[in-house]
Amino acid sequence: MFNDRNPAGSVRGRFAPSPSGDIHIGNALAALLAWLQIRSLDGKLVLRMEDIDTARCRPEYARHIIEDLRWLGLSWDEGPDIGGPCGPYVQSQRLELYEAALNRLRIQGRLYPCYCSRQDILAAAAAPHGLSSEGPVYPGTCRSLTPEEAGQRSLTKTPSLRFAVPPCEIAFTDGIAGSRRTDAAAGGDFIVRRADGIFSYQLAVVVDDALMGITDVLRGADLLDSTPRQLMLYEALGWKPPRFTHVPLLMDPDGRRLAKRHGGITLAELREAGASPQTVNGWLAWTAGLLPEPLPVSPQELIREFRQDQISREDIIVTPDMLRRLHPSLGQRGH
Repeated sequence: MFNDRNPAGSVRGRFAPSPSGDIHIGNALAALLAWLQIRSLDGKLVLRMEDIDTARCRPEYARHIIEDLRWLGLSWDEGPDIGGPCGPYVQSQRLELYEAALNRLRIQGRLYPCYCSRQDILAAAAAPHGLSSEGPVYPGTCRSLTPEEAGQRSLTKTPSLRFAVPPCEIAFTDGIAGSRRTDAAAGGDFIVRRADGIFSYQLAVVVDDALMGITDVLRGADLLDSTPRQLMLYEALGWKPPRFTHVPLLMDPDGRRLAKRHGGITLAELREAGASPQTVNGWLAWTAGLLPEPLPVSPQELIREFRQDQISREDIIVTPDMLRRLHPSLGQRGH
């Protein structure tokens, strides 16, 4: 199926926001750079709504995201609003595909039931925020349970399912971070389906990218440490992984993510304040290192300026002065 959806030589990328809030400038930076990467390669871009965490996601946020991206001047070739050959493009409508992948892993003996605390399960399987949000590495408590022990525990608790990480080294080359090597076991066995039946981000994103024929994934650096897990799932499921590029995050002067500290500085807020999409695009391109100054520009005009090796390798510290250059009303937001 992967090869059928991805003819040899074609380039396919995606932007896959989680509709749990309005799109903020950190999301917009990743969206713009993903768009530029694929358009500069004359490829196809997919928009996918990652609403697998149904408790946090809302349809109205999905509508807002589409409106804001179009206001910014970005376009896509397939997506929930325009359809395409690899749909559906909303994760909550793809559950049968995740279940089929889970069954393949189960048949291979790669999964085991986990009866540990709900708090641990929720932390490990939530929407994407990088592994740092999970807390301590899972110690493998349930991996060695006998069938009898597992059966006894199942009488009082519905288990989650964990992927049994093999002892190996995972190596890959990131488009910005360069060569990466990690001990696969360092992150511990990870959840692929929560006890409440919700599939994990790690499983869903691999299934979606593979079956949508995605060749190039550009996303935030907070997901760099998720890549080894996803590569293990690609290998176990027999799919070819995409090329990965992880772009810097927007941070405040204290080293905290700008999105969290300020509630996002959303594109909707900028629109209401009277900012133009050209101003926002130019500012984003400037912060990433693509322009020497934050001059108003359209995404189309940025294609010729796009060089992946010019993107900053370090997270971007956004000062109050920089925010003022985005819009005068934002100058106090950096304090």
